[in-house]
Amino acid sequence: MILLDKLYEWLDVRINAREVVARELTGYLLPRNINAWYSLGSVLLFIFALQVVSGILLLIYYVPDADKAFTSVATIMNQVPFGWLIRMCHAVGSNMMVLVLLLHMLSVLFMGSYKRPRELNWLTGFILLSLVQAISLTGYLLPWSQLSYWATTVATNSVGAIPVIGQFLVEFLRGGKQVGPHTLGRFFALHVALIPAGIAALIGVHLFLLKRTGISSPPFGRSDTSNHWTGESYHYEKHPGGIPFFPNYLLEDLRSISLYLAFFLAVVFFNPYVFFPSAAFVPANPYLTPAHIKPEWYFLANYQTLKIFPSEIIGLAVQGLAMTFLALLPFIDRGAERHPLKRPVFMTCTVLGLLLWIGLSIWGHYS
Repeated sequence: MILLDKLYEWLDVRINAREVVARELTGYLLPRNINAWYSLGSVLLFIFALQVVSGILLLIYYVPDADKAFTSVATIMNQVPFGWLIRMCHAVGSNMMVLVLLLHMLSVLFMGSYKRPRELNWLTGFILLSLVQAISLTGYLLPWSQLSYWATTVATNSVGAIPVIGQFLVEFLRGGKQVGPHTLGRFFALHVALIPAGIAALIGVHLFLLKRTGISSPPFGRSDTSNHWTGESYHYEKHPGGIPFFPNYLLEDLRSISLYLAFFLAVVFFNPYVFFPSAAFVPANPYLTPAHIKPEWYFLANYQTLKIFPSEIIGLAVQGLAMTFLALLPFIDRGAERHPLKRPVFMTCTVLGLLLWIGLSIWGHYS
């Protein structure tokens, strides 16, 4: 403790550490009625850090070559000490990241935290969701199994339905007319370099915007749940009399992270293969098409939508319109009220949309 105190004093003389701590930690106040849903952002940061660390460890043994990729993954799973654990943590973590991010966005929706002046917060979060799905898709091909090969073939084929530039996009993504070694190289570069850098940069922008606008007060337990920001000048939402971030809410964040970690490790140790169909353990064979290849659970609704319509271009157009509407929601829903129960039209549309997405996903799984 004496050594830490001396180090703290040394830093204080050089960078005024006490002021930084007072402003950013103990002096950073949050609303008193803040709830556990606000911790999902911290959980996502933890998941992303775990994905980066486990991904770097996998890179030590993984070989991004079409002839060696599957063998290198098998070596990691069967010969490298604790390699199976690192690989399972990475694979399960990618699914968990999508799940927690969806829950985070749902909490923002229901609490009206996307409303002005937080439109940019919502947009960066929406782009982050798209990037997380993209990094999951590119990582799906890297084991070079039957499942990953043919799932990538189906996913890239769907882009071909776009008029005029569709075929160009398919060949651009694949690096050729068929999924092959060039596709693996491109997806590997996207997965380990370009997309993670984009995610990290956007997380920084997202946190900067959060810091500049202030934490949005939960609309629950208050008599007045309207948004009073007029848009005429910059406004920072202060919370006088609130609770300090450190140590009060930091403990809440740590509790949420611990609960997530317990659930995550339970899946990793007891049922990690819930995310691994049997085709995931067979080497890729371009000449043998499996009977039933389906995308990951978070793409099942998109997959089923394409099957419902007689033309893929109609299915893509419907999905594009839905995603555009969701991205622009803060500019469409400009009402002042934030409490979900006081917004019956919003609640009805959101619940129906959520049920539709779940229904399409279940239909896609069993179709």
